[in-house]
Amino acid sequence: MRIGLVLALSALVGLALGAAVLRIAGAPPPVDLPAAVGDALVRSGVDNPVTAVLLNFRAYDTLLEVAVLVIAGVAALSPERATPLAAPALRSANILLHALVAWFVPLMLVLAAYLVWAGGHRPGGAFQAGAVLAAAGVLMRLAGVPLHVLGNDLRFRAGLVLGLATLLLVALLGASSGGGFLAYPPALAGTLILVVEVLLALSIALVLLVLFVSAPPSDGDAASTGDEGV
Repeated sequence: MRIGLVLALSALVGLALGAAVLRIAGAPPPVDLPAAVGDALVRSGVDNPVTAVLLNFRAYDTLLEVAVLVIAGVAALSPERATPLAAPALRSANILLHALVAWFVPLMLVLAAYLVWAGGHRPGGAFQAGAVLAAAGVLMRLAGVPLHVLGNDLRFRAGLVLGLATLLLVALLGASSGGGFLAYPPALAGTLILVVEVLLALSIALVLLVLFVSAPPSDGDAASTGDEGV
């Protein structure tokens, strides 16, 4: 019985694949996507084709990706948490780690700002900048530095959704101006994309930090949280 069912399902999948191949064979020639992006780049508001695709031509994908991240961050904020997020759960007396915090965190903040600015012209953007900001927060967390930005209050929760809310607002602005949902007005496209990238970077960094802080500590982490001090 099971073998017959497997064979029937395999036959159906084979027929579906065959039909798909026949449809592809009779389809018109594919569109030259790099050329199409290059032709429309002047209207995108940015000079980098990757940013143009992610935040203009295919902004639906970015909107859904950010929505998934925000949902994960909000889900990590369990109301049953006994320990505030801002309290340092890990403490280390490692001198090298504290030197890394003192030297690297300011450089990482500058690098994150550069990545946001560079996103419109060369490789960079909100996701890269948010990852660098989150890495700076993780480094501080490991050194036992309290992250007051993670205070579990209304401002912190607003920061989590700020990037997504801004992207939705820009999408509605495009729709109300006679374009379409997530269609930027050409005269404001560059400015709107820069604003969206800055706020998305902050929200992405907060989400990644929340996911790191909310993860249950391992046995080695629990052992290092005694009276070691900062």
